[in-house]
Amino acid sequence: MEKTMNPKSMKSLTLAYMGDVVYEKAVREYLIRSGEVKPNELHNLAVSFVSAKAQAVVMLHWLEKEALTEQEEAVARRGRNAKSSVPKNTDPQTYRYSTAFEALLGYLYFSESFERIDELINDAITILEERSGSE
Repeated sequence: MEKTMNPKSMKSLTLAYMGDVVYEKAVREYLIRSGEVKPNELHNLAVSFVSAKAQAVVMLHWLEKEALTEQEEAVARRGRNAKSSVPKNTDPQTYRYSTAFEALLGYLYFSESFERIDELINDAITILEERSGSE
């Protein structure tokens, strides 16, 4: 029995929980398809895409470039403002923007906006690859 979900009424941290899975899966698939097959290399490369810092970079880029719809920005804002404890290895601002990133992907997932998820994840990967190439 599949329950219909209304992402507008879901808690931001619940959306972020799902968004984390959606993004991690997409990054792993991207890395495997690009030919990276050594497990240790896969893990290290995946971390460079899915870390809180990387996600925050992407979210800030999207906000600066006005790449999101009003609804998406509202969801991201809800995610950013969600009350949660910040892990020791991340500063609060970075963690809040990474939560915004994950909440947005979770929202789109439960909205069944799969084309938009693909579009945003592809853009996120491009942003992070360009950034790592310029460092």
